[in-house]
Amino acid sequence: MPLAKKRQTGSRTTIDVLIPAIEKDLRTLPHVIDGVRRHVKHPIGQIIVVAPPSSKIRQLCARKKCRFVNENRVLPITKSAIGKRIGQRKRAGWIFQQLLKLSGTSLCRHRFYLVIDADTVLIRPHLFRQNQQTIFYCRSWSRKEYFNTYRRLMKSKATSPRSFVTHYMLFDKAKLAHLKRTIAAKHNMPWYSAILKSINKSKSITFSEFETYGNFLYSRYRSQMVHRSALNKSFPGSYTQFSRPAIQKLAVKYRSLSFHKRKIYRKNQR
Repeated sequence: MPLAKKRQTGSRTTIDVLIPAIEKDLRTLPHVIDGVRRHVKHPIGQIIVVAPPSSKIRQLCARKKCRFVNENRVLPITKSAIGKRIGQRKRAGWIFQQLLKLSGTSLCRHRFYLVIDADTVLIRPHLFRQNQQTIFYCRSWSRKEYFNTYRRLMKSKATSPRSFVTHYMLFDKAKLAHLKRTIAAKHNMPWYSAILKSINKSKSITFSEFETYGNFLYSRYRSQMVHRSALNKSFPGSYTQFSRPAIQKLAVKYRSLSFHKRKIYRKNQR
């Protein structure tokens, strides 16, 4: 593996990038990867795409020089097992992807790794580490059930005044390992089992990996965090519907664009 090239400007901290994906993300995923390479102002070690066995995703990874990881070889549990445990197979894939994001401690080589959703494209330069602090891109609204699950999981209330659910986040493997140990100790079971146990099975949207990690750090490492507004804009459709001049115009106001099919996510994030 060749050494990562350092950028001319930005941070000297090398980071890996982790992108969970499925085949329906293929129309946006190439642009997500390109956006990361263009706008993340850190040297990038590896871009890792975690996905089901798929020849199309493997081919994309080969073209984009990314590392493909079979999602079924990351955790001791699979998506189908999650569906049986929570009683809702439709939500199993969504929850499984969140557990995969939290599994970067074993997948990534560098201490810091960026997780970004496969439907979100960065359109403006991003820095995630500065002056020994991590920069978090936040929004002003969230969902009550995320905090209900956090309280059951952590046995304490989430206290951050802003939400961390903004489609991408830099994880510190050391602090994430601290979170996992804390969860396991509180519930006397593996961290992923404790998360599944804490989910309200009657709700369709109930857990956020970003809200959980962000609020844990806010309670333990607040002085090492910097909050910035996410400035994300959601659209239906595809990234390819926008011309280069249109993207440049959007970048004056927004940092990233997300292409969600579900209406509940089509809301500007401040």
